[in-house]
Amino acid sequence: MASYDLVSFNNPSALAEAAAEAWLSKIRAIPFDQSRPYCVALSGGRIARQFFSAIVQIAERQAVSFAKIHFFWADERCVPPTDPESNFAVADQLLFRPLRIAPEQIHRIRGEIAPEEAARQGAAELRRVAPPDSIGQPVLDMIFLGMGEDGHVASLFPEMPPERIKSDEVYQAVTASKPPPRRITLTYEVLGAARDVAVLASGAGKAEALQRSLALDTQRPLGRLLTVRAQTTIFSDVV
Repeated sequence: MASYDLVSFNNPSALAEAAAEAWLSKIRAIPFDQSRPYCVALSGGRIARQFFSAIVQIAERQAVSFAKIHFFWADERCVPPTDPESNFAVADQLLFRPLRIAPEQIHRIRGEIAPEEAARQGAAELRRVAPPDSIGQPVLDMIFLGMGEDGHVASLFPEMPPERIKSDEVYQAVTASKPPPRRITLTYEVLGAARDVAVLASGAGKAEALQRSLALDTQRPLGRLLTVRAQTTIFSDVV
């Protein structure tokens, strides 16, 4: 049965700081002798900038180690890695460089190549690092998602055809309803298989989409996501 925890805040800064602290507490709890990597997928969006900055500030203050953390993406725009629209570019500027993350721990999606090939390569890389579940899907330890005004998460939009919604691929090449249109996204199957998923729903104009999603309206991608997961945490400043 679908379940979620909704944690509300008065402003984006408080949301970002709380989400960062919650994640860093999970990292601090990783057993010292754990041999497998801890795999996290990041997203973009306006709240991501504040979230990444909060991670850096708290991690530096608490001397958090990222030695076991491997970074992937929930979605990426089909642009070069230096493009301002690139989710990687934002994370590189605000998270990876300040924390001095080793290049071998960063597994970006190659948005500068053909989308189908970028999706294939991204899937192969995630399968190489993350352990599989019982049906062979790679299992991420944590996925961070934003939410759009239409309720989209990652680059899973409401108008997605049914056959794409049910896809068992790891990453899909999709055409979005907002610019830039060409994108790569994790599928519902992989989002459903993750150990933890946190949604950072921030910004004006999203209240209706969030309310409908929390009512498990599967016409909204967040609502559909909630139905395919046993537990999801939602950090929100819109309710």
